Amino acid sequence: MKKILLGLMLVLMSAAVAAQDNGFYIGGAIGQAKAKEACDGFAGTGISCDDKDSAWKLFGGYQFNRNFAAELGYIDFGEAEASLGTVRDRISATAFELVGIGMLPVMDRLSVYGKLGLYRAETEERTTFGFSADESNNDITFGFGVRYDITPRFAVRGEWQRYNDVGGGDIGDTHIDVISIGGLFRF
Repeated sequence: MKKILLGLMLVLMSAAVAAQDNGFYIGGAIGQAKAKEACDGFAGTGISCDDKDSAWKLFGGYQFNRNFAAELGYIDFGEAEASLGTVRDRISATAFELVGIGMLPVMDRLSVYGKLGLYRAETEERTTFGFSADESNNDITFGFGVRYDITPRFAVRGEWQRYNDVGGGDIGDTHIDVISIGGLFRF
């Protein structure tokens, strides 16, 4: 009888642990975006250029098991700005993304992960002398990070993610790298 009770307890405990490895989640992150090619060609011209800005992201997803999740997100990259005196040229971008996440637990509550997916970006350029342009494009995004489960329902994560060739047409393409820290809540 003791063996049956012990076996039943082990089954129930493993079911509870497995239940923590799947389900829906939502979250957010803040960090810094860098538009890699935004300031190319300005060195030595007297034009100042700032290719970094604060970025933020909201996301939601479903974790299928301890090794795989799918996630939908929205990110605001902030803006890059070039200026000469009172003339300013600002480029801002936002994107929706759909990514798959592969996770590898390395300790009880610590995992490393990789991301790969697609994004749809909207880019705007505005100058003080009236020029404006709007572009939309699709491309790939990828990244990697670390996640730590503080409780069974709440985790924090830090990550680096690249968005390839944001922009296009009149605005031009640039890779945007985002380094962020965020949290997620599992249902």
